[in-house]
Amino acid sequence: MSDEVERANGLVPVQYHQFEIRDEEEHLGGARRERGHDGLVHVTHGAVTVLTGIHTGDVDVTVALHASRPRPDSGDWQEIVEVSAHSASGDLMIRGLMDDLDEELPVLSFRGPGDYMLRIHARGRDTAFDLAPDEVTEWYLIQAWPAPRHR
Repeated sequence: MSDEVERANGLVPVQYHQFEIRDEEEHLGGARRERGHDGLVHVTHGAVTVLTGIHTGDVDVTVALHASRPRPDSGDWQEIVEVSAHSASGDLMIRGLMDDLDEELPVLSFRGPGDYMLRIHARGRDTAFDLAPDEVTEWYLIQAWPAPRHR
């Protein structure tokens, strides 16, 4: 039986090799990387920045919300990283750096303000490195679930 609460997919605009996961107006309150950092994410006090291979364009992002810790997706992922995030406003979302998404993806902090784990899966980051392709060349899956922040 799956504990998946919701799943959605959409295109996310990328500028300068990145898109963000952050609250609308709040800081993440000390987000932390929990597993190996291989250049996929950069965590600061205010955001989790997902680093892409492409410089500019759209990437395909799927969001899967879970009631409890899921297994990593069994797809053909090249990189997987986990980070802790605290959502002060309950509005933790995937956001473009300079452009809004055409259609918003689900709020990652789906249980309201509090602590969450994010598992970010990626593939295709080397396909069109530093380019601005017209076609999607990168795919991401972001699994989110409520979880106490790891110290």
